[in-house]
Amino acid sequence: MHIRVDDVVEVITGDDKGTRGKVLRVDHEAGKVVVEGVNRVYKHVKRSQRNPQGGRLSMEMPVHISNVQLVCETSGKSTRTGIRYLGDGSKERYGKKSGTGLGQIAPSKEKYAKKK
Repeated sequence: MHIRVDDVVEVITGDDKGTRGKVLRVDHEAGKVVVEGVNRVYKHVKRSQRNPQGGRLSMEMPVHISNVQLVCETSGKSTRTGIRYLGDGSKERYGKKSGTGLGQIAPSKEKYAKKK
C-alpha cells in the first residue's frame, strides 16, 4: 500500500467522487483508509456522562484503498504511485505521471546501491 497517514488523496469513485482530503488512519489488514470529510455518516448516541447531550454524531467511515488516489504535491493532480530505488540504495515513493519523488520509505541498503 503506497498511501500513508497525512497524505492528501482524492476520491476517484463513489458518492464523494472528486473530494480531496487528508488521510487520518490506514488499516492495512482490511485495505481501508479514513479520509477527512469523506464518507460521513451519522451515529446515534444515547445520553451518558461522557456525552451528556446525546443525539447524532457525524463521523467518517473507512473507504477502500482502491477508491482513492494520491495527489502529487508538485503538480496538484491525482497520480498513481510506484516504488523505486535511489542511487544510494534507499527506497522511495514516486508519482508515475510526473516522476517526482514523494518521500523516502526505507533506509539505504548496500545490495541495492548502484555500483561505480
